[in-house]
Amino acid sequence: MDLNYQLTELKHEYVRIQGDIEKVQSTGNSADKLEERLIELEHEIREIREQLDA
Repeated sequence: MDLNYQLTELKHEYVRIQGDIEKVQSTGNSADKLEERLIELEHEIREIREQLDA
Protein backbone atom coordinates (compact mmCIF):
# COMPACT_ATOMS: atom_id res chain seq x y z
CA MET A 1 0.00 0.00 0.00
CA ASP A 2 1.25 3.49 -0.83
CA LEU A 3 2.60 5.30 2.24
CA ASN A 4 0.81 8.56 1.41
CA TYR A 5 -2.49 6.72 1.09
CA GLN A 6 -1.85 4.87 4.34
CA LEU A 7 -1.03 8.17 6.08
CA THR A 8 -4.26 9.73 4.82
CA GLU A 9 -6.30 6.76 6.05
CA LEU A 10 -4.68 6.92 9.50
CA LYS A 11 -5.38 10.66 9.72
CA HIS A 12 -9.05 10.08 8.84
CA GLU A 13 -9.33 7.36 11.48
CA TYR A 14 -7.67 9.68 14.01
CA VAL A 15 -10.21 12.44 13.38
CA ARG A 16 -13.10 9.97 13.50
CA ILE A 17 -11.96 8.58 16.84
CA GLN A 18 -11.54 12.09 18.25
CA GLY A 19 -15.20 12.69 17.46
CA ASP A 20 -16.16 9.36 19.01
CA ILE A 21 -14.27 10.28 22.18
CA GLU A 22 -16.18 13.55 22.46
CA LYS A 23 -19.49 11.72 22.08
CA VAL A 24 -18.58 9.06 24.65
CA GLN A 25 -17.31 11.60 27.16
CA SER A 26 -20.41 13.75 26.75
CA THR A 27 -22.47 10.81 28.02
CA GLY A 28 -20.23 10.51 31.07
CA ASN A 29 -18.66 7.24 29.98
CA SER A 30 -15.00 6.34 29.86
CA ALA A 31 -13.19 6.67 26.55
CA ASP A 32 -10.02 4.91 27.70
CA LYS A 33 -9.97 2.36 24.88
CA LEU A 34 -10.50 5.05 22.26
CA GLU A 35 -7.78 7.19 23.78
CA GLU A 36 -5.41 4.21 23.68
CA ARG A 37 -6.21 3.80 19.98
CA LEU A 38 -5.39 7.47 19.40
CA ILE A 39 -1.97 6.93 20.94
CA GLU A 40 -1.42 3.91 18.69
CA LEU A 41 -2.44 5.96 15.66
CA GLU A 42 -0.06 8.74 16.64
CA HIS A 43 2.79 6.22 16.68
CA GLU A 44 1.76 4.74 13.33
CA ILE A 45 1.49 8.22 11.77
CA ARG A 46 4.91 9.17 13.14
CA GLU A 47 6.48 5.99 11.71
CA ILE A 48 5.02 6.58 8.26
CA ARG A 49 6.14 10.22 8.26
CA GLU A 50 9.65 9.07 9.16
CA GLN A 51 9.60 6.61 6.25
CA LEU A 52 8.42 9.33 3.90
CA ASP A 53 11.18 11.68 5.08
CA ALA A 54 13.88 9.03 4.60
